[in-house]
Amino acid sequence: MNELTVIGLGAGDFDQLPIGIYRKLKQAGKFYARTADHPVLDELRAEGLEIETFDSVYEKHDEFPPVYREIADTLIGLVKEEPVLYAVPGHPLVAEQTVAHLVQAEKEGKIRLNIEGGQSFLDAVFGALRIDPIDGFQLIDGTSFRRDDVNMSHHVLIAQVYDQFSASEAKLTLMEKYAYDHPVTIVSAAGSAGESLVTVPLFELDRSVKTDNLTTVYVPPVAGLGDKLKEWAAYREIIRILRSPDGCPWDRKQTHESLKKYMIEEAHELVQAIDSGDDEAIIGELGDVLLQVLLHAQIGEDAGYFSMEDVLESAGEKMIRRHPHVFGDTKAKDADEVVRNWQAIKDAEKEASGSILDGQDRISSSLLTSFNYQKEAAKAGFSWPDAGGAKEKFEEEWQEFLEAWANGEKEEMTEEFGDVLFTLVNIARYCSISPEEAMTGANRKFRRRFAHVEERAAAGRGGFGNYTLEELDGFWNEAKRMERER
Repeated sequence: MNELTVIGLGAGDFDQLPIGIYRKLKQAGKFYARTADHPVLDELRAEGLEIETFDSVYEKHDEFPPVYREIADTLIGLVKEEPVLYAVPGHPLVAEQTVAHLVQAEKEGKIRLNIEGGQSFLDAVFGALRIDPIDGFQLIDGTSFRRDDVNMSHHVLIAQVYDQFSASEAKLTLMEKYAYDHPVTIVSAAGSAGESLVTVPLFELDRSVKTDNLTTVYVPPVAGLGDKLKEWAAYREIIRILRSPDGCPWDRKQTHESLKKYMIEEAHELVQAIDSGDDEAIIGELGDVLLQVLLHAQIGEDAGYFSMEDVLESAGEKMIRRHPHVFGDTKAKDADEVVRNWQAIKDAEKEASGSILDGQDRISSSLLTSFNYQKEAAKAGFSWPDAGGAKEKFEEEWQEFLEAWANGEKEEMTEEFGDVLFTLVNIARYCSISPEEAMTGANRKFRRRFAHVEERAAAGRGGFGNYTLEELDGFWNEAKRMERER
């Protein structure tokens, strides 16, 4: 099997080309290069070396991945006929996707691969910027990175920023986390005679200087905690500080039990924000709910029982387990089948854990708990075949409540009234009505109409005491008419 040798041309100009690499290229006489856009190649051509580049492949594709794939496939085909020498900028194993494809081909036994030297562009960039990577740095592919790939506490180097379009894409992604005027440095031809560094505010990244395949964008770390609030790590650090000995006395003394009521309150406030359709309110309330989650996780970590990582792992495992049509081999042709699969997985989990009613309690809503109990019982076959049975049961329970009411026994009345509500919830289930939403709607409607009554009373004779019940009821009916006429 012929050998495919990959050589790194380094990050600088001809004078920085290692002597061993130079001799290897001279001895070969002919070699392939990913691109002609490198300061070393012109001088090698001047010395009579034959160089065939793959620049034409770039013209055939709109995106980089298929370019790299085609170059690698071409080289794999060529080496079947004769040994091949392939040269790439920098070091072959640093930010070089064509070589990554070749390494994979070697693992699959398709080629015999030899990789040799070449100074990485990272060495030259570190020197130009005067930064030490031990402080923490990231090397990111500018053609494919996402917001969550970036750690704002690190030195961030973005390679593959070839042109204005890729610079614009990088800018927009970075601005999802960094301030619009955060300084960034555009490093061009690091380590060569043409080296240049231009520092601009982030929003000018795609406007300031021309970029090419020798360009690296440097994003310095953000030092202040308040300047990196879009980082998960920053929010976790805030919670850790609040719970620390030097933090907040109130936060420090909280327990899982003491925070329960706040979780319920924040969840309800989030629902109210969603109902209002106010995006800013939703953002704020989601943050409040998230605060509760992180506080509980920090309490668990402080006690040595669990951490936020355990919470994330548990949630992630559940999502993967319950979405086999996405993460596994199960097929689901529509949303209904997804729901059936989800329920089957939940049922299997319940069989392992205990009662079919486990997990159906809703501490903040007895209506929802009742609904869930009856829904799960119905799945097990403990239910009337249609709503008629539920209606008869309601009438029976209502009569029993009236009898208890007539007797004046408070405890008996409470029990029988609970039975009435329970049967009403079951009727709602048969009618595919959410009792919680129905009650919420009724409360909202009452509040809206009562506000009209208050306004009418205040605009007239003042307080409610100045009106008869019939007059107040007239205002109420007026509110109802106004709603119907809208």
